[in-house]
Amino acid sequence: MDTAVTTPPLSVVRTARAAVFTAFAINGAAFAAFASRVPDLKHELSLSAGELGLTLLAASLGSVIGLPISGFIVHRLGAARTLMGAAVIQSAGLMGLGLAVSVAHSRPLAMAGLFLVGLGTGIFDVGMNLEGTQVEQHLGRAIMPHFHAAFSGGTVVSALVGAGLSALHVPIAVHLGGVVVILLSVTPWFLRAFLPRTVEIDEHGTQVHEKAGIGRAWLEPRTLLIGVVVFAAAFTEGTANDWIGVALSDGYGMPRWAGVLGFAVFLTAMTAGRLLGTRVLDRRGRVPVLRVLFVAAVVGCMLVVFGGPVLAFVGAAVWGIGASLGFPVGMSAAADEPLRAAARISVVTTIGYTAFLAGPPLLGFLGDHVGVLHSLLVVGGLALVAILAVPAVRPPRPSSPSTGPAVTSAP
Repeated sequence: MDTAVTTPPLSVVRTARAAVFTAFAINGAAFAAFASRVPDLKHELSLSAGELGLTLLAASLGSVIGLPISGFIVHRLGAARTLMGAAVIQSAGLMGLGLAVSVAHSRPLAMAGLFLVGLGTGIFDVGMNLEGTQVEQHLGRAIMPHFHAAFSGGTVVSALVGAGLSALHVPIAVHLGGVVVILLSVTPWFLRAFLPRTVEIDEHGTQVHEKAGIGRAWLEPRTLLIGVVVFAAAFTEGTANDWIGVALSDGYGMPRWAGVLGFAVFLTAMTAGRLLGTRVLDRRGRVPVLRVLFVAAVVGCMLVVFGGPVLAFVGAAVWGIGASLGFPVGMSAAADEPLRAAARISVVTTIGYTAFLAGPPLLGFLGDHVGVLHSLLVVGGLALVAILAVPAVRPPRPSSPSTGPAVTSAP
């Protein structure tokens, strides 16, 4: 039987695009809600830089545990039900974190809350990225950066709200409790618009849902190299998310709210890069664009560290642009073959989120010895490694369509 691909009606795909856009935005807002209060968490629990790094490690550990199993979960349940379960886990973690810091003043309980936040976020990420790549493939053009721009936009708004609430000394529990209400209210609404699940039609006309193949995906050289690119991109982005506010406030003696504003500048620039990057990707291709952006990330990092209080904000913007497209392009590259997308995205995101596992303790350790500001220089070395691995994100050559299964959408 000849290979054939049918797509849902354009109106259905556009509705799903809006739903995925919302999913990314709400997930970004939930993440930045606690990330924007990291300086307050450090202050409230009286943590050193090293202790803060180990505390944030709990969230990274939760993500790294959730990510390897998320491909199997999405394969069994579909993206919509997976995201709903992940949102419940996130909400429990955010509420627990808020109460641990504001009421119990307990670092172990805060770590437990962070673990659940990381677990839910990791599963949520794989589900929304898989759905986003399917929408992108149906539309036939690069739009994944737009979805990640929605994530960044959600983080910008949430970070600005966090900065304001921090300046007003609003308890973290009140802040995160409001985020939980929004998360659990909005998620069921947008999940109804997700695309039908992709299926394979065998030679007997039987529908077979997406292949999992997670173990085999871990042995594919191209998938692993894409993972290296995403690892570096995640480290470049995650380092700024976790540490740029602390670095500016501690390294330059700024008030904590000013450090959060530096974090917001980074997020705003990253959002702009993702909104404008799709046209550049379509015109120039994935490989040259990512090479330029990783160099920009290094330049921005240098300005933050050595530029002084004013140029540090310029550096945060350049760093944000440099970090804008690595992760979304990696997701698109991992999903170039739709029926293996869930497995490969699970592998690539697991590798990428290992950066969030390694980043907090590494930066905390370096921060205790050379200062948090100078510890950010480690970003440059990883960016150079990523430049070497970037060719792996180039789309593979299409295979011959002479024979093979038909791919359609489940009703």
